[in-house]
Amino acid sequence: MSEIKSDKVNIESSQEKIYSYLIDFNNFGELMPEQVINWKSTIDTCSFSIKGMADLSLRMGQKNEFSFISYVSDGNKPFAFSLNSHIQEKDDSISEVQIILNANLNPMLKMMAARPLQNFVNLLVQKLKEVV
Repeated sequence: MSEIKSDKVNIESSQEKIYSYLIDFNNFGELMPEQVINWKSTIDTCSFSIKGMADLSLRMGQKNEFSFISYVSDGNKPFAFSLNSHIQEKDDSISEVQIILNANLNPMLKMMAARPLQNFVNLLVQKLKEVV
């Protein structure tokens, strides 16, 4: 299992507000990069395509109120993965967020996908900082 961690980012928002934003996939679409097309979502699920690559879908997994959310791959997928949001309150108005992607990648796919996946998780936390 490969683990790809985003940078830890301080966001000027409460832990509860960030958590509330991230537990609704309808909000999550705002964080996606421009290569993501055909975004469809409900509160608990989403599906989308990455231009020139794969169709993916996610569903809400485990949640620990205000501090952790796990999104897990669903349906037909090129590889099994989970996307985990860790939210730690620093004080009343600042929270630290890190997103970790755990993926079952074979060595060849890991070589090709590691850098784009690293960029993806870093982009997610940076966009989160802008919108929350």
